[in-house]
Amino acid sequence: MANSSPSRPIYIPNQISDPNYIRIFDTTLRDGEQAPGAALNGKQKLDIAKSLAKLGVDIIEAGFPSSSKDDFEAVRIIAKEVGNLIDENGYVPVICGMARCTRADIDMAWEALKWAKRPRVLTFIATSEIHMKYKLRKTKEQVLQIVREMVSYAKSLGFVDIEFGAEDAARSEMEFLCQVFSESLKGGATTLCVADTVGNLLPTEFEEFIAAVKANTPGIDNAVISAHCHNDLGQASSSAITGAIAGARQLEVTINGVGERAGNASLEEVVMALKCRGEKLGGLYTGINTRHIVSTSKMVEEYTGLMVQPHKAIVGANAFVHESGIHQDGVLKHRSTYEILSPEDIGLARSSEPAFVLGKLSGRNGLKSRLSKLGYELDNELDDIFQRFKAAAAKNKYLSDDDIKALVSNENFQPQVCWSLGDVQVTCGISGLSTATVKLIGVDGTEHVASSVGKGFIDASYKAIDLIVKLPVTLVECSTNSVSKGTEAIASTKVVVQEEKIHKSTQTSNNGLNAPCTFSETSEGTDIIASSILAYLSALNKVMSSSGIP
Repeated sequence: MANSSPSRPIYIPNQISDPNYIRIFDTTLRDGEQAPGAALNGKQKLDIAKSLAKLGVDIIEAGFPSSSKDDFEAVRIIAKEVGNLIDENGYVPVICGMARCTRADIDMAWEALKWAKRPRVLTFIATSEIHMKYKLRKTKEQVLQIVREMVSYAKSLGFVDIEFGAEDAARSEMEFLCQVFSESLKGGATTLCVADTVGNLLPTEFEEFIAAVKANTPGIDNAVISAHCHNDLGQASSSAITGAIAGARQLEVTINGVGERAGNASLEEVVMALKCRGEKLGGLYTGINTRHIVSTSKMVEEYTGLMVQPHKAIVGANAFVHESGIHQDGVLKHRSTYEILSPEDIGLARSSEPAFVLGKLSGRNGLKSRLSKLGYELDNELDDIFQRFKAAAAKNKYLSDDDIKALVSNENFQPQVCWSLGDVQVTCGISGLSTATVKLIGVDGTEHVASSVGKGFIDASYKAIDLIVKLPVTLVECSTNSVSKGTEAIASTKVVVQEEKIHKSTQTSNNGLNAPCTFSETSEGTDIIASSILAYLSALNKVMSSSGIP
C-alpha cells in the first residue's frame, strides 16, 4: 500500500496546485438519493453531510434545490452548518447544488448555497444527439446559446465556483462537446464534468474520451476536468480511475455506489484503489480520511435502506472474511497472502486474528486456529475432531464457536432423535391469533399432542412443541429464506437455541470454559411450516443429546 499522502492543496476552484491531487466530489445526497427507494429526510441528509465532512470529501453535492421545498431547505441547512465547518488545517467542504440550465433553477441554487463558505453550482444540459433530439427537442445552436447565457448568469449572481456538466457526454459528438465546454469556460465555468450518464463506455474507452476532451477543448487548462461515471455495465469505478489517468482531477462518486439504476462509481472503491495503487499511477492521491469509510457506509446503508451486498468490495460483510482452507492457511502465515488492504485503514475494528468463517471449504489450520482462540490446545485429538468437523460442515453452511466447543466436548452432531414430528395443523389470519396443534413421537414410540396460540404460525407451533418437550431453552434466532424461486420455492429455515439451566459436566474442560452453549440447525423444504418446525425440533434434539437427556 502507498505511504502517507502529501497534504491537501489549498482550494482554488479552477486549478489544483499539485497535479497528482484528485478531488473527491460526493453525490450521495443527490445522485445517490435518486436510487429507487432511497429518499432521505432533512435530518438524514445533514447527518450524512457531516459524516462526509469527517471523511474529508472535497465537494459535497447536497442536492437539487429546485426539485422540492424539502430539498431546498436541506441544501440550505447543509450549506450553513457543514459548509462552515473549518478544521485545524483550513479544510472546509465545498457545498454544491445541482441546477438545470434555467434562471429559476440557478436562482434557487444561489439562495440555498450562498450561506456556505465555498458555494458551488453544478448547472447542466444534455449534449448527446439522442438527448437533444428526443428529450430537449433543441438544436445544437440552441444548446450552445443556453450554455453561454446560463453559465454567465450563474456567475453574475455571485458564484465564483461553477461546474458545468454535459449530461450524456460519453455519447456526444466530440467536436460539439468540446465546443460546448469551451463556451461554458468563456461564461465562467471552473470545472467541466464529463458524464457517462448511462455507463456506456468501457474503462479504456472512457480514458480515451477524457484525453480527447482535454486535447480538443480551448481554454481547458484553466479548469478542472471531472469524471462522472455510472455503473450500468459494472465499470463505473474502473472508468473513474482511468479518467484520472487521462487527466481528470475530480472524480464524482457515491457512498456504497448508490445511485440511478445500477448506481455510480463507488467512493470507497475509487479512494482505496488510489490509496493502494496510486504510486503505480504516478503518485495520484486524495485527501480522504479513509478510517471513516465504514461508519459512513453503514450510515448510508441504514438511512437509504439499500443493503450492501456481502461481497461488495471494501465495505461488504465478507470483504475481509476467509472460508477456504487454502486462504485461511495463507492468511494465518502472513496476512498479505490474501489481504491487499488493511481493514483498520477503512475504520473496521478487528482483533489481531484474521476473520474466518468455518465451513465445508475450511481446512485443518483454520480449525486449529479457531480452537486455539477458544482456549483449546489439541494435538492428538485434532485429526478426529477435524473429521467430525468436516462431516458437520457438510450439513451446515458454517459452524459457530459453540458448535466448535461441542466438537471438543465430543458432542454428537448427528444427535439421537429423541422427538420426531408426527403431524401439525395450523390456522392463521390477519384479525385473529394463530393456533397450532402438534403431534410429536417420542423415542419410545408414544404420541404426544399439544396445542397453543401465538403471534404467528411459527410462534404458535414452537409454543406447542415446548409444552411437550419441556426443555429450558431460549430461542436465539429463527430465520427463513427462499433458496429458489416460484410458488413452490424451497424454504430454508435456520434455528438457534441456547440452553438455560441444564448442567452438563462434560461442558467444563481443562481450559475452564463453562458457559451455556447454543445449538443451531437448518431444515429445507417446499413447506415453510414443516421446515420451520423440523429445524426447531432438530435443535432441541441436539440439546437433549448433548445433555444426556433420554
